[in-house]
Amino acid sequence: MVNASASLPDFTGKTIDGGRIKLLEVIGTGAYGVVYGALDTRPSVRPGGKRYAVKCLQRDLPPKQRRFQARELALHAVASDHPNVLTLHGVIEEEHYVYLVLDLCPGGDLFGAITERHVYHRNDALLKKAFLQLLDAVQWCHDRGIFHRDLKPENILCSEDGSRLYLSDFGLATKEPVSRDFGCGSSYYMSPECIGKEFDLGAYSTRHSDIWSLGIILTNMITGRNPWRWATTDDECFSAYLHNRDFLQEMLPISKGTNRILRRIFTLNPHSRITIPDLREAVLKMDSF
Repeated sequence: MVNASASLPDFTGKTIDGGRIKLLEVIGTGAYGVVYGALDTRPSVRPGGKRYAVKCLQRDLPPKQRRFQARELALHAVASDHPNVLTLHGVIEEEHYVYLVLDLCPGGDLFGAITERHVYHRNDALLKKAFLQLLDAVQWCHDRGIFHRDLKPENILCSEDGSRLYLSDFGLATKEPVSRDFGCGSSYYMSPECIGKEFDLGAYSTRHSDIWSLGIILTNMITGRNPWRWATTDDECFSAYLHNRDFLQEMLPISKGTNRILRRIFTLNPHSRITIPDLREAVLKMDSF
């Protein structure tokens, strides 16, 4: 797949929305778009202007991709009212390009906070505060019939100190509670039923698959590591977990309480998986992860 950064022009210095917003510098690139830091240039805005992130997308797409893009924008708009979902302020369409005006998160993504800045390392209070926000954001989406399907640290933005999280990137989100779109998401975070190779149920619950992904993210935040690469029996670590439900506690620096929570998340039967409200209650009771 060719990254959009290779096919989109350089928009640095361009103004959009009738000259109101000026694109300043590239702050991120991905498969489908390029993100710029941007400034609201109106005199009525606070001195120095308000900063945004603007995601630039191709508008000239094949019909199928165009439908996916429209779905992403519609679902993000519905979810955007929650304080822990990245706010979508507006969508600006030109002849060939679409611009999403989003909140700017100077702390970058959760992946960087975990692996580069280590903001949650031995900070149980901060970890609990942040993860509860993520649970609330995902539950908000689920309550509105939106299932993310690509929950991972790269799709979660945060404040500089890691105390505030914002769910983002609804490119794979769906309104379908049951899906046959196997292999949807990122390998480390996919549930066994979403992978669909060994535990093929014919279709899978997108709600329960999101909960599995939340368990991997919690493991990331606590340990800085992934428990396995693929939730399949040919993955040595996952196979070990299936044979020994305490494998994660033996291999990772996690408490007994955390191990009990992860065992309730990482169940092969999706419908016996812990619910988000029950997961929230269990995390609230934790003193040490």
